[in-house]
Amino acid sequence: MKSPEKITGTQLGLLLFSTVGATLILIVPGIMVAFAKQDAWMSVFPAALTGLLSIWVMTTLAQRYPGLTITQYGSKIIGKWLGIFLGFYYCHYLIALISQSLNQHIQFISLVLLPKSPSLVIILTLMCLCGLTVYAGIEVIGRCNELLTSLIVVLLIALCILAIKESDPGQLKPLLGEGIQPILQGAVGPSPWMSQFFFLGWLLPVLNQPEKARKISLISLLGLVLLIFIIDLMTIMVFGPLTDKLNFSFLSVIQYVGIEGSFERLEAIAVSMWMMAIFIKISVLLFMLCLNVSHLFNIPNYRGIVTPLTLLCVIGWACVYTNSTELQNELTFQFPVAGNFIQIVIPLLLLTIDTLKRIGNKSP
Repeated sequence: MKSPEKITGTQLGLLLFSTVGATLILIVPGIMVAFAKQDAWMSVFPAALTGLLSIWVMTTLAQRYPGLTITQYGSKIIGKWLGIFLGFYYCHYLIALISQSLNQHIQFISLVLLPKSPSLVIILTLMCLCGLTVYAGIEVIGRCNELLTSLIVVLLIALCILAIKESDPGQLKPLLGEGIQPILQGAVGPSPWMSQFFFLGWLLPVLNQPEKARKISLISLLGLVLLIFIIDLMTIMVFGPLTDKLNFSFLSVIQYVGIEGSFERLEAIAVSMWMMAIFIKISVLLFMLCLNVSHLFNIPNYRGIVTPLTLLCVIGWACVYTNSTELQNELTFQFPVAGNFIQIVIPLLLLTIDTLKRIGNKSP
């Protein structure tokens, strides 16, 4: 069962950039600074190694099973029943990711824009929009993202230019003041985001040029490394050791930077960027969830299950809704372990088992 919808290489690269980067820049800089202090900007480079590993594993599996999602070729590698169990596990994980993203969304919007609005209304509004977009198809998501990512990048460049006058390079000293260990500890925070190239397991089958998948993914990873590198440098040079005490350090930078007159309050820019990014991220996650369930139950068209799965994600958010402190602890200590296990260890095990089976079949 193959999807007739196709996206271009550019659209795939931008989707990966937006989906991973949407929540990456909101909380992760503070997590990195909490461990690596003023050297946190260096932590992005060892963290990128998880992205490289994820890209290699997922593209290798896709080459061996062209046109199939990880749900489909998982059953071929480890057998029908274990494959079904793995498919349900992926369903749980994708719902958990959507719920986690919705938690970050409601806390961000409640803090910046709508502190007294009912959380359920905000979540339902976003999920209805994402559900309609998923129903329209991955091609529509890809085209929307091309425009929205362009706007986000332009706004980011403008904000970085404005932040230069408030930056103090002296905040970056001393370099390697406590050695290499804090830098490696700081790399743990962003690593589960970098390994989210695991999403290629569902997105590669809809790519119209599969042979370019690895190159496109590497370019997208390079863009993410550059993004978090700049964000980290900017926040450290503006706030220094205070960065790890801020819930949303990037938002604080935007609030701190201002131009006298009409552009004193720049929170509107932060809200606009966040709304565009989280809309794309949840749309992509919801699309993958629908695709996963349709392949798991052999449903010919995933569009028939978009509505119930959208409602299920809202229920999931309501069941796991946490305050900002609990969410921060979850993202700092739990998500790096669980995320890397699901996004790197399991695909690597699939690749290892498949390789051993192929070697066994070639043996006389």
